[in-house]
Amino acid sequence: MHMKAPAGKAACSKHIVLVHGACQGGWSWYKVATRLRSAGHRVSTPDLAASGVDPRPLHEVPTFRDYTKPLLDLLESLPAGEKVVLVGHSLGGVNIALASELFPEKVAAAVFVTAFMPDHSSPPSYVLEKVYSA
Repeated sequence: MHMKAPAGKAACSKHIVLVHGACQGGWSWYKVATRLRSAGHRVSTPDLAASGVDPRPLHEVPTFRDYTKPLLDLLESLPAGEKVVLVGHSLGGVNIALASELFPEKVAAAVFVTAFMPDHSSPPSYVLEKVYSA
């Protein structure tokens, strides 16, 4: 697939945050991130806690919110008025749902790519509780 940078790409440039699934890291998006950057977009691929290059063992990340903290920190650091497109794969869907709930003013869209997608009336852990109780 060949992606050309659109004419006037600065005007349509987006900040896209790609969130990896379980047992992966930001590196898993390298091909997608490269193509998006070539098309003129700003792309962030954070490593969630105890994932990718984050050396912490998982037992040092006690809650899902702690696991999501690198994404939440990224959103918190955005300047006022800046919005991102969140893209989550697999378990990353729950991460982007939590981030969207906590920072609605900083999220232009949330894209779930073969990802867990929690509903609005249940806590973020609901999907995982259902998977593990089956």
